[in-house]
Formats: sequence, C-alpha cells, structure tokens
Amino acid sequence: MKKIISLIIRKVPRKYLQVISPLLLKLIGLFYRGNNVTCPIINRSYRKFLPYGRVNPRPNALCPDSLSLERHRLIWLFLKEQTNFFSEKLKVLHIAPEQCFMEKFEDLHGENYITGDIESPLAKVKMDIHEIPFEENTFDVAMCNHVMEHVNDDIKAMSEIQRVLKPGGWAIIQVPFFPPLANTTYEDFSITDPTEREKVFGQDDHVRLYGKDYAMRLAKAGFKVREDDYVKRIGAEKVRKYALPKDEIIYFCEK
Repeated sequence: MKKIISLIIRKVPRKYLQVISPLLLKLIGLFYRGNNVTCPIINRSYRKFLPYGRVNPRPNALCPDSLSLERHRLIWLFLKEQTNFFSEKLKVLHIAPEQCFMEKFEDLHGENYITGDIESPLAKVKMDIHEIPFEENTFDVAMCNHVMEHVNDDIKAMSEIQRVLKPGGWAIIQVPFFPPLANTTYEDFSITDPTEREKVFGQDDHVRLYGKDYAMRLAKAGFKVREDDYVKRIGAEKVRKYALPKDEIIYFCEK
C-alpha cells in the first residue's frame, strides 16, 4: 500500500487526484474501520489511517473518508478550541482548499466561504495568489496551507493575504519543514530540474526550503505572528487518538 500511494502521489497531477481519489479511498476505508484512531473532522474511527507520502510514506497518516492528514486534523482541533471559527459566521478565504475541510467549512459559513486556486477544479474562484482578486479588508479569516513553498514570490503572496483581511482578521499559513532546519530560508530559482528540486527542496514542485526565519518572513508581509505550540498542550492521548503531528507549530497571523 505504501508503494502504491507513493507512486500515485508522485505521478498523478494534484488536479486529477482531487477528482478521482475520494471514491477510491472511501472503498479502501471500509477495510480500515476500527476503534484505534479517529478523524475529528468526520468523527469516524479506524484500526489505523492509511500511509501517505511521496518518498517514504508516513504510517497512520491519511483518513480514507475525509482525506485528512495529520496537519489537517490538528488545524481542525485548533480552529474549534482556540478560535471563533466555529462560533461565529465569518467571511473566509480558503486558498488551495483541502478537500477534507471544504464541505464542513461551507456548512459553517455558507456563501461567505470562498475557495480560490490557480488550477484546482474544486475551487470557486480561479486566482493567482500573487494577485488576489478581492478588495482590501474583505475577509475575517484566510487559510493557506502548503502553498508558499510553490510560489515565485512568497512575501508578495503573504502580503496579498494580509491585504484582503479586515483589520483584526487572522490567517493560518502553514508550510512544510524538513529537518534539520537552517537559520534562513533557502531558494534558488536556477534549479529547474525536477529531480534536483526534489533533492534540494524536498519535492519537485517546491522552489524554496523554509528555515527558522519563517515567522519573520510572515512578519515582513505585515502580520503579527504567533507561533503556537498547541499540539504540545493538548496531551499525549489526543495526539495518539487523532494521529496528530507531534511537533507542528501553527502559524497564527493577525492583521
């Protein structure tokens, strides 16, 4: 299973995966039902989650029904327990929307939940994050996860998110980290060969490798940044039950 999932992730473009994977994984999920781990997004339990990853798939990572990964389940719990996302009607911009969230977030916020992506067939608005097609001070909340490592100018993209947020609005903007972390983010646009990019940046469509200065880059875009170690405060039992990432920092960005 690990080898099959790794091959599919590496070879099938994301826009096609978003269309074909849900039904196939739901069928597989029937054989994984049990009581060891739970996806909090859909409140459904399994013997274990599916492995997931491009090169060395992580065990117990992908929920076959919601399509959530470890980081998604962590964000869901954070939103419920640490923010007003579930308690108030908000205007939300969700960039490169994850399928595990979309239906739930739309149920919460209705027509004020806007999804945007440069290529995804699931998004409501086709947009380039470098030029978000909304006026400033439009949204209460923005979410943008695992996007900045793909874009040409991440500071510009971060600034655009900051621009369209209302004063007092907030965003969650996550990126992947590959230890050991360097002090500063590394980017080299002369590296265009996919094999070399994967070796240098961790994935063949990444253009930078983030370092310990990630929060400073967000601050440079105008945000007040809180590096929240929420996962370390919720207890080992929840981390085990929901199969959460043990060391992921949530970057909570306020305007």
